[in-house]
Amino acid sequence: MFSLNVPLPPAVDQLAGDLHPKLTGFDRVRDRHTLVCKRFGVADVGSEEREGGEGGGHGRDRDVPPRQEAVDRLRERLRRPLAGTDPFEVAVTGIDVFDAPRSGSRPVVYLAVESDGLIALHRRLCAAFGAIDGIEGDEYVPHITLARGGNPEPGAVADLVDAELDPVRWRVHALDVWDPEYRETAATVDL
Repeated sequence: MFSLNVPLPPAVDQLAGDLHPKLTGFDRVRDRHTLVCKRFGVADVGSEEREGGEGGGHGRDRDVPPRQEAVDRLRERLRRPLAGTDPFEVAVTGIDVFDAPRSGSRPVVYLAVESDGLIALHRRLCAAFGAIDGIEGDEYVPHITLARGGNPEPGAVADLVDAELDPVRWRVHALDVWDPEYRETAATVDL
Protein backbone atom coordinates (compact mmCIF):
# COMPACT_ATOMS: atom_id res chain seq x y z
CA MET A 1 0.00 0.00 0.00
CA PHE A 2 2.61 2.60 1.04
CA SER A 3 6.37 2.73 1.42
CA LEU A 4 8.67 4.93 3.45
CA ASN A 5 11.27 6.33 1.08
CA VAL A 6 14.47 8.31 1.35
CA PRO A 7 14.19 11.55 -0.66
CA LEU A 8 16.77 11.64 -3.42
CA PRO A 9 18.91 14.66 -4.26
CA PRO A 10 18.95 16.05 -7.82
CA ALA A 11 22.44 14.56 -8.31
CA VAL A 12 20.93 11.04 -8.24
CA ASP A 13 18.41 11.94 -10.94
CA GLN A 14 21.24 13.47 -12.96
CA LEU A 15 23.31 10.29 -12.59
CA ALA A 16 20.34 8.12 -13.63
CA GLY A 17 19.74 10.41 -16.61
CA ASP A 18 23.39 10.12 -17.64
CA LEU A 19 23.09 6.31 -17.50
CA HIS A 20 19.80 6.18 -19.41
CA PRO A 21 21.37 5.74 -22.90
CA LYS A 22 23.23 2.67 -21.61
CA LEU A 23 19.98 0.96 -20.58
CA THR A 24 18.76 0.03 -24.06
CA GLY A 25 17.50 -3.52 -24.36
CA PHE A 26 15.82 -3.57 -20.97
CA ASP A 27 12.03 -4.01 -20.90
CA ARG A 28 11.49 -1.33 -18.31
CA VAL A 29 13.70 1.65 -17.67
CA ARG A 30 12.64 3.66 -14.61
CA ASP A 31 11.81 7.29 -15.14
CA ARG A 32 11.11 7.83 -11.43
CA HIS A 33 13.67 6.68 -8.93
CA THR A 34 13.09 5.69 -5.33
CA LEU A 35 15.10 4.45 -2.38
CA VAL A 36 12.74 2.38 -0.24
CA CYS A 37 13.39 2.19 3.48
CA LYS A 38 10.34 0.05 4.39
CA ARG A 39 7.12 -1.15 2.74
CA PHE A 40 3.75 -1.18 4.53
CA GLY A 41 0.60 -3.19 3.92
CA VAL A 42 -3.05 -2.64 4.71
CA ALA A 43 -2.61 -4.12 8.21
CA ASP A 44 0.01 -1.46 8.99
CA VAL A 45 -2.49 1.35 8.43
CA GLY A 46 -5.61 -0.44 9.68
CA SER A 47 -7.87 1.00 12.30
CA GLU A 48 -7.61 0.12 15.97
CA GLU A 49 -11.14 -1.32 15.80
CA ARG A 50 -10.03 -3.81 13.17
CA GLU A 51 -6.81 -4.63 14.98
CA GLY A 52 -8.43 -6.02 18.08
CA GLY A 53 -11.37 -4.04 19.41
CA GLU A 54 -15.01 -4.06 18.50
CA GLY A 55 -15.88 -3.62 14.83
CA GLY A 56 -17.88 -0.51 14.24
CA GLY A 57 -16.97 0.57 10.75
CA HIS A 58 -20.35 2.35 10.59
CA GLY A 59 -21.18 0.76 7.26
CA ARG A 60 -17.76 1.56 5.81
CA ASP A 61 -15.25 -1.07 4.69
CA ARG A 62 -12.54 -0.74 7.35
CA ASP A 63 -10.10 -3.01 5.49
CA VAL A 64 -9.10 -0.21 3.14
CA PRO A 65 -9.38 3.17 4.84
CA PRO A 66 -9.62 6.33 2.77
CA ARG A 67 -6.23 7.54 1.62
CA GLN A 68 -5.76 10.46 4.02
CA GLU A 69 -6.99 8.42 6.97
CA ALA A 70 -4.48 5.69 6.07
CA VAL A 71 -1.64 8.23 5.76
CA ASP A 72 -2.52 9.78 9.12
CA ARG A 73 -2.62 6.38 10.82
CA LEU A 74 0.71 5.36 9.32
CA ARG A 75 2.34 8.63 10.38
CA GLU A 76 1.05 8.07 13.91
CA ARG A 77 2.31 4.47 13.98
CA LEU A 78 5.72 5.67 12.71
CA ARG A 79 6.10 8.17 15.54
CA ARG A 80 7.48 5.69 18.09
CA PRO A 81 9.92 3.72 15.86
CA LEU A 82 11.24 6.97 14.36
CA ALA A 83 11.64 8.72 17.71
CA GLY A 84 15.25 9.63 18.34
CA THR A 85 16.31 8.95 14.75
CA ASP A 86 18.96 11.47 13.84
CA PRO A 87 19.65 12.56 10.26
CA PHE A 88 21.95 10.06 8.60
CA GLU A 89 24.36 9.81 5.68
CA VAL A 90 23.59 7.97 2.45
CA ALA A 91 25.83 7.35 -0.56
CA VAL A 92 25.31 5.96 -4.05
CA THR A 93 28.59 4.17 -4.62
CA GLY A 94 28.23 2.18 -7.82
CA ILE A 95 26.05 0.04 -10.06
CA ASP A 96 25.08 -3.55 -9.33
CA VAL A 97 22.62 -6.20 -10.51
CA PHE A 98 20.10 -8.64 -9.10
CA ASP A 99 20.48 -11.63 -11.42
CA ALA A 100 17.64 -13.52 -9.72
CA PRO A 101 15.25 -11.01 -8.11
CA ARG A 102 12.63 -12.24 -5.65
CA SER A 103 9.88 -11.35 -8.14
CA GLY A 104 9.47 -9.83 -11.57
CA SER A 105 11.67 -9.94 -14.61
CA ARG A 106 15.43 -10.15 -14.55
CA PRO A 107 18.05 -8.81 -14.59
CA VAL A 108 17.55 -5.77 -12.36
CA VAL A 109 20.24 -3.09 -12.69
CA TYR A 110 20.42 -0.63 -9.82
CA LEU A 111 22.43 2.08 -8.13
CA ALA A 112 24.08 0.55 -5.07
CA VAL A 113 23.48 2.45 -1.84
CA GLU A 114 25.59 2.41 1.32
CA SER A 115 24.25 3.70 4.61
CA ASP A 116 24.62 2.23 8.07
CA GLY A 117 21.99 4.68 9.31
CA LEU A 118 19.46 3.54 6.69
CA ILE A 119 20.04 -0.13 7.46
CA ALA A 120 19.67 0.48 11.21
CA LEU A 121 16.42 2.38 10.61
CA HIS A 122 15.13 -0.37 8.32
CA ARG A 123 15.80 -2.98 11.02
CA ARG A 124 14.03 -0.86 13.65
CA LEU A 125 10.99 -0.50 11.36
CA CYS A 126 10.97 -4.24 10.61
CA ALA A 127 10.98 -4.91 14.37
CA ALA A 128 7.95 -2.63 14.74
CA PHE A 129 5.99 -3.65 11.62
CA GLY A 130 7.41 -7.00 10.51
CA ALA A 131 9.52 -7.75 7.44
CA ILE A 132 8.39 -8.81 3.99
CA ASP A 133 10.00 -12.19 3.35
CA GLY A 134 12.80 -12.21 0.83
CA ILE A 135 13.21 -8.44 0.44
CA GLU A 136 13.31 -6.97 3.93
CA GLY A 137 15.03 -7.72 7.20
CA ASP A 138 18.31 -9.55 6.60
CA GLU A 139 17.60 -9.65 2.85
CA TYR A 140 17.23 -5.86 2.56
CA VAL A 141 19.58 -4.35 -0.02
CA PRO A 142 19.28 -0.55 -0.22
CA HIS A 143 19.16 0.31 -3.92
CA ILE A 144 17.70 2.56 -6.59
CA THR A 145 16.39 0.56 -9.55
CA LEU A 146 17.44 1.81 -12.98
CA ALA A 147 16.06 -0.91 -15.29
CA ARG A 148 14.85 -4.50 -15.39
CA GLY A 149 14.02 -7.36 -17.71
CA GLY A 150 14.42 -7.61 -21.42
CA ASN A 151 17.39 -8.66 -23.45
CA PRO A 152 20.22 -6.16 -23.07
CA GLU A 153 23.17 -6.45 -25.42
CA PRO A 154 25.74 -9.10 -24.42
CA GLY A 155 28.10 -7.58 -21.92
CA ALA A 156 25.88 -4.52 -21.30
CA VAL A 157 25.10 -5.49 -17.70
CA ALA A 158 28.75 -6.26 -16.96
CA ASP A 159 29.79 -2.94 -18.51
CA LEU A 160 27.31 -1.09 -16.31
CA VAL A 161 28.43 -2.90 -13.16
CA ASP A 162 32.10 -2.31 -13.99
CA ALA A 163 31.58 1.40 -14.76
CA GLU A 164 33.20 3.76 -12.30
CA LEU A 165 31.20 6.68 -11.05
CA ASP A 166 31.71 9.47 -8.62
CA PRO A 167 29.80 8.68 -5.43
CA VAL A 168 26.75 10.80 -4.67
CA ARG A 169 26.53 11.56 -0.95
CA TRP A 170 23.81 13.32 1.00
CA ARG A 171 22.33 13.65 4.46
CA VAL A 172 18.77 12.49 5.09
CA HIS A 173 16.71 14.84 7.28
CA ALA A 174 13.22 13.53 6.41
CA LEU A 175 11.47 10.51 4.93
CA ASP A 176 8.60 10.41 2.47
CA VAL A 177 5.49 8.27 2.71
CA TRP A 178 5.07 7.17 -0.90
CA ASP A 179 1.67 6.24 -2.34
CA PRO A 180 2.18 3.94 -5.36
CA GLU A 181 -1.46 4.19 -6.42
CA TYR A 182 -1.17 7.94 -6.98
CA ARG A 183 2.60 7.77 -7.69
CA GLU A 184 3.32 10.64 -5.34
CA THR A 185 4.53 11.55 -1.88
CA ALA A 186 1.54 11.46 0.46
CA ALA A 187 3.36 12.84 3.52
CA THR A 188 6.81 13.80 4.75
CA VAL A 189 8.12 12.83 8.18
CA ASP A 190 10.97 14.94 9.58
CA LEU A 191 13.75 13.23 11.53
